[in-house]
Amino acid sequence: MGQAREVMDRLTEALTTKPDLNVIAELFAEDAVAVTPEAGELHGREEIVEYWRQMTDAIPEATYEPVHSYEIGTTAIDEGYFSGRNTGPLQLPDGKSLPATHKEVKVRGVDLATVVDGRIVSYRLYFDQLEFLGQLGLVSDQSSS
Repeated sequence: MGQAREVMDRLTEALTTKPDLNVIAELFAEDAVAVTPEAGELHGREEIVEYWRQMTDAIPEATYEPVHSYEIGTTAIDEGYFSGRNTGPLQLPDGKSLPATHKEVKVRGVDLATVVDGRIVSYRLYFDQLEFLGQLGLVSDQSSS
């Protein structure tokens, strides 16, 4: 196992099994860049940690079920299912928040982390935002239209 895989596995654990914002902060470079479906491009460790704080507040007991894990050079790639119950407020990109729905979510996603000198310098997260919001009951089912 290379450094990228080790760092990605530690990030997954710090987001799910043993939530720890301090560990998350340690894993990202000061000038890291992250791209997410709902928050767009985040610049720097502080913005990235704040993004993950909001997610772990909204779904504090999340789990991750891996489907595929890869490491290519300095980049680790994971595909899997993020699951949990929404028991905390959900932050919206415009700064507003929605109260907890107390509904279960299970969303398939992919994330990629490029690691240099033991820290993530570039991070990409992909998941179906509409599916996530639909499972929370925040958008209507568009398939019947």
